[in-house]
Amino acid sequence: MKARLRVLMVVLCFVFAVAARANVTPNSLFTDGAVLQRGISVPVWGTAANGEKVTVKFLDQSVSTTAKDGKWMVRLKPLAAGGPYTMTIKGENTVEIKNLLVGDVWICSGQSNMEFKLKKVDNAEKVIADSSDPMLRLFHVPHKAITSPVYSADAKWDECGPGTVEEFAAVGYFFGKKLRSELNIPIGLIETSWGGTPAQAWTNTECLEANPVTAPLLKERIPKDGDPKSCTVLYNGMLVPILPYAITGTIWYQGEANAPDAYRYKTLFPVMIDCWRKSWGQGDFPFYFVQLAPFGKLNSEPVESNWAELREAQRLASVNVSNTAMAVITDYGNPGDIHPIWKEPVGNRLAAAALAKVYKKDVPYQGPAFKSMQVYGDRAILSFDNATDGLEAKGSELTGWTVAGEDHKFFNARASIVGDRVVVSSPEVAKPAVVRYGWCDAPIVNLYNKAGFPASPFSTSDLPWKTKK
Repeated sequence: MKARLRVLMVVLCFVFAVAARANVTPNSLFTDGAVLQRGISVPVWGTAANGEKVTVKFLDQSVSTTAKDGKWMVRLKPLAAGGPYTMTIKGENTVEIKNLLVGDVWICSGQSNMEFKLKKVDNAEKVIADSSDPMLRLFHVPHKAITSPVYSADAKWDECGPGTVEEFAAVGYFFGKKLRSELNIPIGLIETSWGGTPAQAWTNTECLEANPVTAPLLKERIPKDGDPKSCTVLYNGMLVPILPYAITGTIWYQGEANAPDAYRYKTLFPVMIDCWRKSWGQGDFPFYFVQLAPFGKLNSEPVESNWAELREAQRLASVNVSNTAMAVITDYGNPGDIHPIWKEPVGNRLAAAALAKVYKKDVPYQGPAFKSMQVYGDRAILSFDNATDGLEAKGSELTGWTVAGEDHKFFNARASIVGDRVVVSSPEVAKPAVVRYGWCDAPIVNLYNKAGFPASPFSTSDLPWKTKK
């Protein structure tokens, strides 16, 4: 009996000793097929036993560190585009990560119109059949709404193709496909999106608390596990797991859930962008987003509109927040469906912004942008940026214009193009004070520049907002 006890004790001691040496495990972002960001310092991290030495070898680099509190991180020096390569991570055990590429990594985030799957787009069968591209890689963060940060996502990288892309974000796919065709470098797309979710769910507590406009949200939508519409829970569950993976930038399609609170979104959206940039620690990285598509009631007379105010909040962010760009899609909405199926033009317009601003290609990427208004008698003369080659109306005459005098009572207006300006008037308004364009839920508008990009809806004056509470 004593001999058996001694054997049992030896076995138990061995088991406990092995358990104490926790295997070196890289974060789930570092799996076979991953894309590493080129051109900047690349963090690589994971878990291991306290005090365990961890060495990461990649190409001609070898970097070591010691695990503390069960975690480790090293940084690789900037890498050049290429691959496939193998990374070796060694501690008490050795992990090999194969088929790695080096290129550009983009985050694809937002609510349902970003989450909208490729299999649901128009002409999906052909699009999916033609999607094979081993140099385009996909990582899909699963849904998780939680009040405390989690540091790893239950996901892996996949090569783009019919078996992997049909469930991926359509806008993200078309964005990545366009970059691949123009740049011929590896592209990695990380999708982290959830339908019906507001921007405050994607923002951390510290950032919300620091701004007096957004701080009340923490009491109005108290963080709650499992509730994706409450504050901070998607930041904790779907952004923290991919921080601080080295990236080029972010594309974002969201806002529908915040339309009833559009006035506060004017502040909240820039707060969220700033929060992400601080969290990544990569400076003011590119943040390109989609303005809401037309949806809802078609109005023949001027109205106030939550969706118009949300679009205006987005437009103002594109003007006031550094290194941003906005894709206008007034020509690809569906008044009867909040999820329009035409996602390729959306991805392509986001890609145009990236090609122009990040990759310095000589390509147009934005439509006419309201600059200033002058009044001469009963006419308002509007000037625009991004109209140096002239303006045009797609159709017989301009549509979607309203004008008001000092009483702020709006009337439908006539509008005509004169060179790079628009002249607006109405017989009901003797002296214009405010002009609005596309100011309704589902605007029917047709002002473009000669490069084929539509003008954003706008108001020439910041009147009291319907959604101000």
